[in-house]
Amino acid sequence: MPTDTFSRPAPQGTAAPPGGDPRAALLRDRNFRWMTAGSVMSMLGDQFTLIALPWLVLQMTGDTLVLGTVLALISVPRALFILIGGALVDRHSPKQVLMITKYVNLVLLAALAGLVFAGTLTLWMVYALSLGIGLATAFSIPAGTAMMPSVVARPQLQAANGISLGLRQLTMFLGPLLAGLLIALFGAGDAAKGAATATAHASATGIGLAFALDALSFAVSAWTLSKVQTRVDTAAAPAAAPQAVLAAVAHGLGHFWRDSELRTCFLYWSAIALFIMGPIHIAIPVLASSNPQLGAAAFGTIVGAHGAGTLLGMVVSGAVPRLRLGSLGMTILAFDAVIGALFMPLGLITAVWQGAALMLVIGLLGGFMQVSVFTWIQQRVPPALLGRAMSLFMFIFMGLAPISAAVTGWVMKSVTLTQLFAASGGTLVVLAAVAFVLTPMRRMTDAAPAAR
Repeated sequence: MPTDTFSRPAPQGTAAPPGGDPRAALLRDRNFRWMTAGSVMSMLGDQFTLIALPWLVLQMTGDTLVLGTVLALISVPRALFILIGGALVDRHSPKQVLMITKYVNLVLLAALAGLVFAGTLTLWMVYALSLGIGLATAFSIPAGTAMMPSVVARPQLQAANGISLGLRQLTMFLGPLLAGLLIALFGAGDAAKGAATATAHASATGIGLAFALDALSFAVSAWTLSKVQTRVDTAAAPAAAPQAVLAAVAHGLGHFWRDSELRTCFLYWSAIALFIMGPIHIAIPVLASSNPQLGAAAFGTIVGAHGAGTLLGMVVSGAVPRLRLGSLGMTILAFDAVIGALFMPLGLITAVWQGAALMLVIGLLGGFMQVSVFTWIQQRVPPALLGRAMSLFMFIFMGLAPISAAVTGWVMKSVTLTQLFAASGGTLVVLAAVAFVLTPMRRMTDAAPAAR
C-alpha cells in the first residue's frame, strides 16, 4: 500500500531511501517513537503484575487451585471477547479502543495497589479485579497488535515489528528481574496467609508497589498514545455497510479456515497453548515458591532468563533472517521439539542457574522465529481483516493458555511438579512429530501468497 494514499503525510525524513536502513527511518518518525515509547512503558508494567499477582495469591492462600481460578478469571473473558474485540477494532479506530482500555486498566491496577497497601484486600476482591483486567485486555490486545499498520507504511512493517517485538522481549527480561527484586527487597510479607479474611497485610509492600508501578505505566502510555497521529487510507474503495459484530467475527473465521496454511498453523498453535503454555503459567511460580532454595527473586530470574533468551533469538533472527532447517514450517517444528526436550527436566532443578539456563535456551529458540511468524501473518491477511486475524492469534496464546493454566491448577492436586514438566515437554515433542507426519506444515514457506 503506497505511503501517499494516506491522508496524513509522513513526517519529512521518515521515508527510507532505496537501499537505506528502514529502522533508521522509523526512528525518525515521531509517531512511531511516541507509540513505541508508550508500548514499552505499558509492557514493562505488565511484567510487574505478571510476577506480583501469582505471588500475591500464593502468599494469601498457598493454593494452586485458587491461583488457577484467578488466572481463569483473567483468561475466560479475554478468550470469550477477544474475537469481538478484533471485530470492533476493524470497525472503529484501534487508537480509540486502545486508549479506553488504558484508562480502565489504570483504574483497576490503582485499586489493587491501594487495597494491598491498606491491608484490606480480600480474595473476592482479587477475583473481581482479575475479571475486570481480563475484560479490558480482550479489547486492548487486538487494538494494540492491529495499530502498527495504521502508524507506519506497509513496506516498513517487518522492521517495525522487529523493533516492537524486540523491545517487548527486553521488557520481559528486565520486568521480571525488577519485579522479583522489588518484592524481595520490600517484602512479600505473609499477605495474610492463613487468615480467615484472606487479607493482604501492609507488610506486602513490594507487591503493592509492583501493582502501583503498573498503574503508572498505563497513565504514561495513555499520554504518549494521545500524541500519535494515525494514517487513514483515503484511496481505498468506499467501505461496505458495517457487519454486525458477530457476523464480522464469523466472516473472519471463515476466511482464515479457507486458508489451509493459516488453518494448519492456528490449529497447531492452539494445541501447544492448551497442552504446554498453560502448565508454564502455573508450574514456574509454584516451582519457585515451593522450593526453599528459590523464592520471589528466583522466580523473576527464571522468567527474566526466558525473556533474555527470546530477545537474543530475535537479534540472531535479524542477523540471519533466512536461516532455516529446510523451510519455515520445518524450522518451527524442529525448534518446538527441542524446546519440549528442554522443558522436561525443569521439575528436577535445585538451583536458580539451572532453571535460568534452560529457560534462556527455550527463549532463544522461540524468539528466533517470532518476528518472521508475526510478519508472515500480517502480510498474508487482507488489511480489512487484520484486527480479527491478530485477535485470533492472540486468543490462542493469551486466551487458551490461561484456561489451560486453570485446569493445571486442578491437575496439580494429583501430580508432582516433576511429572507435570515431563508430561508437558513430552507432549510438545509428540505434537511436533504428529504435525510433521500428518500436516502440510513442514512445507510452509516464508514467501507471501499470491494476491487474491
